[in-house]
Amino acid sequence: MVDSIGDSLDRALESAFTRPIPKSAQAQMKYLVKQLKGTKLVAQALGVSQRTVERYVKGQLKRPRQDLRGRLEREVKKRWQPQVKAKAKKKAATTGGLVVSTRARFGFTAAPGTTDDARIRDITQALPPEFADRLFTAREQGATEKQLQQIAADGLARMYFRANNSRAHGLGVEFTDVEHIEIEL
Repeated sequence: MVDSIGDSLDRALESAFTRPIPKSAQAQMKYLVKQLKGTKLVAQALGVSQRTVERYVKGQLKRPRQDLRGRLEREVKKRWQPQVKAKAKKKAATTGGLVVSTRARFGFTAAPGTTDDARIRDITQALPPEFADRLFTAREQGATEKQLQQIAADGLARMYFRANNSRAHGLGVEFTDVEHIEIEL
């Protein structure tokens, strides 16, 4: 499975958690019921019946199927420690920036008539806060993976290929075939 930038941003925010998410299915269900204020909304979010949610909350059901376990964990992580996630986003977007480690196909064009054929490159590069802000804002506004890739490509082009715009002015970078991407705050 190919990594996505959106998933990597989510994992980076999860690394800021100060406490682990609830472990048992019962504790996770109780947390979601409290957050969503009712079993009906939890059932809709997880794609199960309201009665199933009630059984997990009461402890009558203990071990969810693997697909439900994944959805349950994803929904809990989405809502877990919102202030901690907001603080981590703010820090990355104002002072800290982020680090992108990727293995992808990069190619670029320079002056008219000259090109460098795209090739697979392993790059680890710190990006300034403005790119963290652009990535998080785009993610919150429902940007597609392609749009997130373009923001990451712009950041990598500026910082890696153009050395913070101190050389290779006008160099256009193409970022495709992402094999792996990991983002750290």
